[in-house]
Amino acid sequence: MTHAPDPRLQRVLAPRSIAIVGATEDQNKVGGRPLHYLQRFGFQGAVYPINPRRDTVQGLKAYASLADLPEVPDAAIVAVGQDAVADVIGQCGARGIGTAIVMSSGFGETGAAGTERQHDLVAQARRLGVRLIGPNAQGVANFRDGAVMNFSTMFMEVPPQDGPVAIVSQSGAASVMPYAMLRERGVGVRYVVASGNDADASVNELALAAAADPQIRVVLMYIEALADPAVLAEVARTTRARGAAVIALKSGRSAQGAKAAASHTGAIVNDDVVVDAFLQRHGIWRAQDVHGLVNAVELYLAMPPRPARRLVVMSHSGAVGVLCADTADSLGLPIAELAPPTVKRLARIMPSFATAQNPVDLTASLMTQGGMFADTLDALAADPQADMFLVGVPVAGPGYDVPGMAAQTARLAANHGKPVAVSAPQQAVRTAFRKAGVPVFSHETDGIQALHQWRGHGELIARAAERDRLAQGAQSAPSLARGADALLSEADSLALLAVADIPTVPHLLCQSLDEALAAWRKLGPAVVLKACSARIPHKSEHGLVFLYVDDPARVESAWAACAERVTAMGLPFEGAIVAARVRGRREFALGVRQDPAFGTVVMVSDGGKYVEALRDFVVLLHPFSEADVIASLGTLRIAPILAGVRGEAPVDVQAVACAAVRLGELAAANAGNIASIDVNPFIVRDEGQGGCAVDAVIERSGGTHAGQ
Repeated sequence: MTHAPDPRLQRVLAPRSIAIVGATEDQNKVGGRPLHYLQRFGFQGAVYPINPRRDTVQGLKAYASLADLPEVPDAAIVAVGQDAVADVIGQCGARGIGTAIVMSSGFGETGAAGTERQHDLVAQARRLGVRLIGPNAQGVANFRDGAVMNFSTMFMEVPPQDGPVAIVSQSGAASVMPYAMLRERGVGVRYVVASGNDADASVNELALAAAADPQIRVVLMYIEALADPAVLAEVARTTRARGAAVIALKSGRSAQGAKAAASHTGAIVNDDVVVDAFLQRHGIWRAQDVHGLVNAVELYLAMPPRPARRLVVMSHSGAVGVLCADTADSLGLPIAELAPPTVKRLARIMPSFATAQNPVDLTASLMTQGGMFADTLDALAADPQADMFLVGVPVAGPGYDVPGMAAQTARLAANHGKPVAVSAPQQAVRTAFRKAGVPVFSHETDGIQALHQWRGHGELIARAAERDRLAQGAQSAPSLARGADALLSEADSLALLAVADIPTVPHLLCQSLDEALAAWRKLGPAVVLKACSARIPHKSEHGLVFLYVDDPARVESAWAACAERVTAMGLPFEGAIVAARVRGRREFALGVRQDPAFGTVVMVSDGGKYVEALRDFVVLLHPFSEADVIASLGTLRIAPILAGVRGEAPVDVQAVACAAVRLGELAAANAGNIASIDVNPFIVRDEGQGGCAVDAVIERSGGTHAGQ
């Protein structure tokens, strides 16, 4: 399902006429500053101050009410007391105004009474066909058209400049902080939107309206609540289609998540983990702070992000090279090993005491050998291992041809299509490179981190496009019949997994001791015997799992113990599973939970009884591929063990990936009937030898929990 931007919200981003209800002569009041900005920044459309007590406001003709206006404005700014807001929205509806920017406070941000007032306001607006931005909104600014319907003081202090960036935020401060940081770097910003309480028009809807502008190449978002993720997914698709990108700062990282009664998955996969998976699924880079939100924007504008791997560092300081290598290593960014022909070429260019290896140290001889900079860049750019570059300029002054260095660096990026970041602590040096169109940073750490983000975001975007194709060709999966009980027994759970083509341990459900003995003879000599009841999802906690059953006497004693302990719990003894003892290299846990906002969530983790304690897991949103699972497993702490150490063969992660994909397909096909699935352990052998589910619990949606 796709979501089109609301034309009313698109009009408010580029209005032809604006009314300001509560307009005032005082530029330092909420009702006065937007009027001042509209005139100061050259808005060419009609501006209508609404103030029944004045004939003019800030030199413009004033009107007593919206009903008196000579035309229907595209947007109305509402800057009146909270008690008057509902009346103004009524006037907007009567006049046919599509969108109101409600700057007034005293609504959902103030407590229960304000929340009720906000609910009533939204209901009224929807009846009237009026979209609300806010309440408690700082407003909207369009610096291409001068339509600055915003009361932030930031634009008084930091002069605007149009550019290919949109900032859309639920917070006023979090909208103007990145604006100021980008303007300090010389980056222009077209839209700054602060949506306030998001009572009606959400931050995602406003981002979608901004992303519809074909000249926007980067959308920066600050999100507090993600109420409509499908719209944010559309923002990502819209930008990806033209090589643009979305960077989001999502606040509220919390350990408190939904916990399903019978599910380990629900206990460890919290809401913020799912947000991470959602953003990755749709190719949105998640920033950790405001600095991270803006740090790589210059790189994005110089070149759309794409997958890349290896880094080349060049500087005339050995220290800078070492610091860059250290930072790159900490980020997992490989330093390129230069090809022998490149090393030979560099040796002919550089003095004998310079370093013709990566990181490349030109030494202070750069000051006296001006041509060395360009020749070295050309040699490095031609190296097949060189995907991206960090050029460190720790010091420059008389004797350094900084404008020439900047022009040569810009040519490298243009001619070879490879990203280049420059680090320089001197403002004059940064200005020269910036004038040449080269992304430049105050210190090398920011430059390396920006390159790391650029290439990582490129990988996210590429995988997101592939997942969109997967979604269009989703595979069929077996259906689970509805039932009254919330939980399926282990036998029924394993049976459904087998139908879904997920390998399961050889086992038999036994309802008498004679059947258990026959199963031991068939599956032995060593088997596992465990009670089977839909009312006891976690059998080991009740002493109902017997692992070393290797003769008839132990079958009899295990059977008797299960019967006795289940009966003591006040539950009927319904039988036991006798399963082959499966040995493997590694235990994994696979799980699913259905998220009401994000859909089918699949978890893969290190297995065993310490799943919740160790929390070494990855989360994916359906649909995803086996390659996605394998790439995600590479981020686990146990990844080096999976790859094989000390002569061991690699673990069969392909078997884990295949099972995870099929588990996601099963759960997604039964989204209305399966609440959660836990498979723990999924035992895996050496690479190429497969694996199987040994235990499983499936929870139905809406069923009744009983017993333990």
